[in-house]
Amino acid sequence: MAADARIGDGPTEDGPTEGRTPIRIVVVDDHPVVRDGLIGVFGRDPGLRVVGEAAGGPEGVAVVERTRPDVVLMDLRMPGGDGVEAIRTLLARGTTARILVLTTYDTDHDILAAIGAGAHGYLLKDAPRDELLRAVHDVAAGRPVLTAAALEALTGRRHTAQLTPRELEVLRVIAAGGTNRSAAEALMVSEATVKTHLVHAYEKLGVSDRAAAVRVGYERGLL
Repeated sequence: MAADARIGDGPTEDGPTEGRTPIRIVVVDDHPVVRDGLIGVFGRDPGLRVVGEAAGGPEGVAVVERTRPDVVLMDLRMPGGDGVEAIRTLLARGTTARILVLTTYDTDHDILAAIGAGAHGYLLKDAPRDELLRAVHDVAAGRPVLTAAALEALTGRRHTAQLTPRELEVLRVIAAGGTNRSAAEALMVSEATVKTHLVHAYEKLGVSDRAAAVRVGYERGLL
């Protein structure tokens, strides 16, 4: 059974409310509990109507093309298919839906990839209910929705924090193929200290792992 098969069985199929056609939404997220929660939240707003759901990118593309919603709530990292690729595919196929990314990730890499693919908004899953509802209405109306982190990533303001000399040394060892242990030996510090330097470097570079840190380090001329 398709993930969106149960949508439309309840009172949300009634049509326009108070003379206005509800905003039609598709929810794409690999966690059923998250989808259920979002459907419940939107069901309490008479101006919104969920018309489909999907558990992964390719399935989401199919549901969107079948239901033709106004707004798509798109997660990014899903075992059933990447959200960024789904965004690219939908826009390449001429969708008129506005795409609002709803994710737990706020690294520069994720933000820039999503917005670069064509997402119209970027919101984190820990956003308050009222903020989420407002974001859906805003995106549907053509207004951009960006978290503070997303805005900083797009304007480059997240890059103002400079790596310390020690953090740079650790990053250079890692970029050369070294491990935490080899970095600790080279710098004559403990592995725990190396890990601490890496964590701080990740935060300043807006990444979540060493591969991304090295890539961003090269992009910014740090390595």
